[in-house]
Amino acid sequence: MNPMTVEEAAFQMQLLGHSFFMFMNAESHEYSLLYRRDDGDLGMIQPEPY
Repeated sequence: MNPMTVEEAAFQMQLLGHSFFMFMNAESHEYSLLYRRDDGDLGMIQPEPY
């Protein structure tokens, strides 16, 4: 999986019509989960640093 920015992930999620999208975050180099909240905004779940 190629790393991408949060903005790129949001764009991909919208293109696919999904309510969530897991991606390799280019900034943190960790997997992140982007999701559409009930209020229409985006939320993101990231692993906690060790």
